[in-house]
Amino acid sequence: MIRKLLIRDLTLRDGQQSAFATRMSQKQIDKVLPFYREAGFYAMEIWGGAVPDSIMRYLGEDPWERLEKIKASVGNTSKLTALSRGRNLFGYNPYPDKIIKGFCHNSIESGLDIMRIFDALNDVENIKSTVKYVKRFGGMADCAVCYTIDPYHSAVERIVAALHGHPLHKPVFTNEYFLDKALQMEALGADMITIKDMSGLIPPGRSAEIVRLFKKHLKVPVDFHTHCTPGYGLASVLAAIVNGVDVVDTNIWYFAGGTAAPAIELVYVFCKKMGIELDINMEAIAKINAHLLDIRKELSVFDMAKQLPKPFNPLTDRIPTEIDRFFNDAIDAARKDKEEDLLIFCRAIEEYFGFPEPNELVKKAQIPGGMYTNMVAQLKQLGQLDLLEKAMSLIPQVRMDAGLPPLVTPTSQIIGAQAVSCALDQQKGRPMYSNPSNQFVALVKGEYGKTPVPIDPEFRLKITGSRDEVPYDPSDYEMQENPVIEDVGV
Repeated sequence: MIRKLLIRDLTLRDGQQSAFATRMSQKQIDKVLPFYREAGFYAMEIWGGAVPDSIMRYLGEDPWERLEKIKASVGNTSKLTALSRGRNLFGYNPYPDKIIKGFCHNSIESGLDIMRIFDALNDVENIKSTVKYVKRFGGMADCAVCYTIDPYHSAVERIVAALHGHPLHKPVFTNEYFLDKALQMEALGADMITIKDMSGLIPPGRSAEIVRLFKKHLKVPVDFHTHCTPGYGLASVLAAIVNGVDVVDTNIWYFAGGTAAPAIELVYVFCKKMGIELDINMEAIAKINAHLLDIRKELSVFDMAKQLPKPFNPLTDRIPTEIDRFFNDAIDAARKDKEEDLLIFCRAIEEYFGFPEPNELVKKAQIPGGMYTNMVAQLKQLGQLDLLEKAMSLIPQVRMDAGLPPLVTPTSQIIGAQAVSCALDQQKGRPMYSNPSNQFVALVKGEYGKTPVPIDPEFRLKITGSRDEVPYDPSDYEMQENPVIEDVGV
């Protein structure tokens, strides 16, 4: 029987957010919608994440109108999906159940089909309400396990820590850790489980292992999501496909690679060679891509890469024999779990087509690109860029003190900002944590949820004034004022 692979297109949400600061306007989106109706993607991620905030803040547009317009144009040819931060919804602070219930109801009513739900701490308690209400109102709950890694410690650091009576922790983020979270989510009623690597830090060997484990133990479909920032993305997607993943997330050519997800066009070539069926219309996708080139030029002021890949249409363009061989060799390496070879062949493919080179700083630091960029910006603003190396070196300690949170939004920004603050403390001869941020205090207090590793009560006392964990209290939520706007009568 021919195997089918489903594709979730990220171009209109994660793609433009990763590459162009979420500045794609409704007018630009309207140009490509007729072709999306023909493209036949299993799903289209078009909402959530930074989209609602950014289009209101910078474009003066209505996010609900965006969702409804896309639904009216695409209909049921593709499932519309959004990214939700669990109890934080599309914001950065927790909301009570009544807000979550109303938000999920309005989202489904306005045309949303799938809500992808994650929690920055992988605290399953924080996604329960959203899962419940999305399903109650007829939507699908796509529960995401956030991929992250343990802090790197050299052999010397481990020996020194042991000699001082403070041995470093054993690895927390094992394959079994991720499976346990996935099984808890499945038990909650998840309709599918996503391995969500927001930083692109999952190497292909690890993606192969986790996909195999999930496919063996889960009954629901498994989706794989990653980015290309440190150079693993394409190879890790291929490894996931070879090992039986049900859905992969991709972008269309001119919005792919670099800080974004891999290109559907390259995935299409791989799948054709492996005899895997993709139920998508590549002719329609080529038409979308032609418009995306113009749109990317219009968004050039926000384009961090400033590097366009070569034009490529897999239906009409011949791949040179040498490059075609790299595709075959990459498939062979993925099937044989030869990670180093797989990375070499996939990098050669991306280099030929002109995609951005891997970000070596992100790869070496093993932190998300956005976290690194924010730390640089923070230190530049303070005129203290020379402290960057010191701040980076403090990340493992700050993260461990705070309960080893995964480095995803918003915890990555909280940890990064606090590491910068601690570097400034040390420079001025003050103890670390002399000036903890409000968000760091809330994280240590327990307001964001349960951390993967329990926080030392003495450290919590130092930061919050109490040894006790204090979870978020929904009764503290205050409804925002919503005054009548005279001009429109609402």
